[in-house]
Amino acid sequence: MRFVLFSGATEGRRLSRELARLGAEVTVCVATEYGREEQGEAEGVTVLSGRMDEGEMARAVQGAALCVDATHPYAVQASENIRAACEAGGVPLLRLLREGGEPPEGAQAFASAQEAADWLKGTRGNILLTTGAKELGAFAPLGGERLYPRVLPLADSLAACGVAGVPGRNIIALQGPFSQELNEALIRQYHIKYLVTKDGGRAGGFAEKARAAQAAGAALVLIRRPKEEGLDYETVWKKCREMMGCG
Repeated sequence: MRFVLFSGATEGRRLSRELARLGAEVTVCVATEYGREEQGEAEGVTVLSGRMDEGEMARAVQGAALCVDATHPYAVQASENIRAACEAGGVPLLRLLREGGEPPEGAQAFASAQEAADWLKGTRGNILLTTGAKELGAFAPLGGERLYPRVLPLADSLAACGVAGVPGRNIIALQGPFSQELNEALIRQYHIKYLVTKDGGRAGGFAEKARAAQAAGAALVLIRRPKEEGLDYETVWKKCREMMGCG
């Protein structure tokens, strides 16, 4: 039985391996070579890397018993394309939702990176950006000197920092996960007044960032998750097992 997972997050990697151990044929689609590296190799798992349009997604899911969308909670366009591709090919689809975090009292919450950046225009002080290189454009008008982006140590990420006018001494190129202690150390080291984050839930280290900001006296600026419907990991895993006759 063949399953297709659109992944790139912790939950997708876990599900692909567990399905393969049950004897399923699993195709995992990731957007980048970094995603392929994180997925790793496992018997029974084929990895396809590269950003796909709707037509390419339709070809990837063709003939699959089930497709699971385990992309990042903020990958809205990707999820829409996956849904359309599955509908076109008549392939059942499950959306695997990552558990969300609980924002601490006093956090400033916004619907988008642009809204967060607009609010920060009226503030002073250094900003730790933990939202990824793709969001840098929204914050660039605040001035590169204020920005301390924490990005993956990849050439594309560093290039995005340069385009946003961030000086090299401000770039924190590290791969997580990050402990509360490390988050606190970075806040203090760079005299951070505002920590900007998405709600990556437990797997994305949201709680560690929120607690670190509170402990180190930085204000938490949250970009809220888009609203969507889906299932938690255990429910998706149960449905996959039932399809394979392993309920």
